[in-house]
Amino acid sequence: MIELRGASRWYGQVIGINDVSCTIGKGITALLGQNGAGKSTLIKLVTGQLRPTTGEVTVEGELPFANPSVQSRLGYCPEGDTFYEDMSGRQFVTLMARMSGVAKHEVRDRVAQAIDLVGMNDRADTRLAGYSKGMRQRIKVAQAIVHDPDTLILDEPLNGLDPVGRRQMGDLLRAFADRGKTVLISSHILHEVEQMTRSILLLHRGRLLAQGDVREIRSLIDRHPHRISITMESPRTIGPKLLALPSVVSLKYDRANASQLELETTDPERFYSEFADIVLQDRANVQTLYSPDNNLEAVFKYLVKG
Repeated sequence: MIELRGASRWYGQVIGINDVSCTIGKGITALLGQNGAGKSTLIKLVTGQLRPTTGEVTVEGELPFANPSVQSRLGYCPEGDTFYEDMSGRQFVTLMARMSGVAKHEVRDRVAQAIDLVGMNDRADTRLAGYSKGMRQRIKVAQAIVHDPDTLILDEPLNGLDPVGRRQMGDLLRAFADRGKTVLISSHILHEVEQMTRSILLLHRGRLLAQGDVREIRSLIDRHPHRISITMESPRTIGPKLLALPSVVSLKYDRANASQLELETTDPERFYSEFADIVLQDRANVQTLYSPDNNLEAVFKYLVKG
């Protein structure tokens, strides 16, 4: 478990993060925010690279700054690369395993397992200097998990990976979290993050703007009605009935697609129930029903832009 209690970090007159209090428990939590929001500062505080100016940061109840006890139980995959380019991937992961406290007699098996988990068996013995961006990302994740840490921090781990690699990485992180581990992942690829977790931590200009489940957060943004898109046969016949519902505030038809309409509702749960009754009564043929607002990207935009 990671805890921040009134944590602030200042760089002279510049704010990194300001008075952030939150708890990050087991499972996957996505750390989101625009450039300069404070994500990197928070990660550096959690990993013990920085000490908070005020407040407190703890990992499993201990202060992480300059604390080998915490760092041996924490895995970290940084956004940037810092490799010994003449080493092979296997040599690098082996070095990091030993530095993380893995016993000498366990290193070979641990390294082989980590390399296999990130899908690098075929290139593990070639020089790092010849690795592509995606391969370098995989090896960085391998060194972060080789010592089986209790807490895993990953800063933009999906960068450079192709779609297959991103899916594999998502599967790996979910499996890690399913074992009761704490995973904090910073990423700007919102739709990929959404497939891994619904739990988010959103920073904006150094402050904690929101934390929790995406759907619960979206339901609290009352000033923005939920948009719902419907594709069906003859939507104009059912449109007036939908517009008459108390939960519907607006409705429009798509001129380019005669079978589609979009409406706005202040109470989506009530609307879905009322809509089902109308569909049954009219025997309407509905092809699709979805909300473009009920996703991470929409929530992010609403919160940041206000």
